[in-house]
Amino acid sequence: MEATEASRARESERDAILGALAPVVEGIAATFGPVCEVVLHDYRRPERSVAAVAGSVTGRTVGGAMSEIGMRVLARGDDAVDELNYVTRTGAGKLVKSSTMVLRDSAGAVFGALCVNVDVTEVDRVQGLLAVLAGTAGARPDPPVTTFGDDIDSVVDALLDAHLARQDQTWAGLDGPRRLALFRGLDERGVFAVRRAVEQIAARLGISRASAYNYLSRSRAARDADGSDGTPEGAHP
Repeated sequence: MEATEASRARESERDAILGALAPVVEGIAATFGPVCEVVLHDYRRPERSVAAVAGSVTGRTVGGAMSEIGMRVLARGDDAVDELNYVTRTGAGKLVKSSTMVLRDSAGAVFGALCVNVDVTEVDRVQGLLAVLAGTAGARPDPPVTTFGDDIDSVVDALLDAHLARQDQTWAGLDGPRRLALFRGLDERGVFAVRRAVEQIAARLGISRASAYNYLSRSRAARDADGSDGTPEGAHP
């Protein structure tokens, strides 16, 4: 009974924090204008984590899904840290500077995030033009493409496609160790925290659900055996 009451108290506390931040979402977005979007996430509902949103940089709405960045935070659990001023590109080519600040309850448990996204596409174009005029233009690293959308399935699909693209192979072309590495990489990015993700991945790869669960179990056993900290390769600091 005490455990149940404690659980209810924690959930009420989390609800109160999210409720208090909802007006902040509107205030930040209004301050920076139409180039700014602020998204409040409730990670207790990964498939529909968007609890509040103001602005329209990524086009998401309340009840929409988290991005792959949110999945990565979710995968790290209470070890997650704020990720500030990182730059990504949307599928439509929009350049976005973002900050993701994790939300914790009084026990220090991560349960959500407050995200600020600023469209810097035009700023980047002007900067490029000024560099050309000044004679200092040069090759710049291309920001990674991040999938934003209200549909969690599209985010999961994008992560799977990215993994296979890095291997330059189809599932059929991967050997055993690389198949395990694929499942491990997806797991470390929080994909399997999403309901029905295993079934979705199995269908995309053309394997049975039982086989997918087997690969996931074996990849986790290998991870535990080598003592990895679970931080995905190429993750933002």
